[in-house]
Amino acid sequence: MAAAARVLVTRPAPDAEATAGRLRAAGFAAVVDPMLVVEPLPGASLPEGRFDAVALTSVNGARLLAGRAELAGLRALPLYAVGRRTAVAAPAGFAATRVAGGSGATLAELLRAELPSGTRLLHVAGEDRAVDLGAELAEAGIDVGLFVIYRAVPARVLAPATIAAIEGGQVGAAFHFSPRTAATLAERAHEAGVAARLAEVEHLCFSAGVAAPLRTAGWRTRIAATPSEEGLFALLKR
Repeated sequence: MAAAARVLVTRPAPDAEATAGRLRAAGFAAVVDPMLVVEPLPGASLPEGRFDAVALTSVNGARLLAGRAELAGLRALPLYAVGRRTAVAAPAGFAATRVAGGSGATLAELLRAELPSGTRLLHVAGEDRAVDLGAELAEAGIDVGLFVIYRAVPARVLAPATIAAIEGGQVGAAFHFSPRTAATLAERAHEAGVAARLAEVEHLCFSAGVAAPLRTAGWRTRIAATPSEEGLFALLKR
């Protein structure tokens, strides 16, 4: 893709702005239009009982855990993060931090390898989750308690500036980080009458799961070699 073309970024703030800044530094223009708005759930309740470890499967969960009163009682436990970015965003002070390969599958594999049967794991997450750790770890004898501390609300419409850029053929590629942002974009694009124009765009995706709703829409997708922003940038440069 030519450096002069624009890249559509639909991930939630503040990560969308950070990605846009990195794109501009690399010589690409960016169109930022978050398809999800993250809302904390102040009334969330920590499951009762003791836990042996904590798992984080999103950057949003990692950030919002930092503001929770329950954090003080969890810091003595080891932390398992789905990927490097989530580990970096997590509050400091855990007994140890282990980092998986960036997907729910690699996190489940790491947990099965390191946690013995009978372990009780606390999964800090949002209302919508890409991986069901309880189901993934049941056969290993690992019990999972859910601590849901946020929700992601879909955008109702595409921004006028986004529609104008798409209709004007100014968007050459789009970055996709999650199945929900991808699915929301496809729905809002159809409603705005620009789905056919987005079929001409290169949709660069974290994983096959992220690409699935875009392929259903008939859009061209490419999958990053690694589920990371670096993987998306590598696709952009080809």
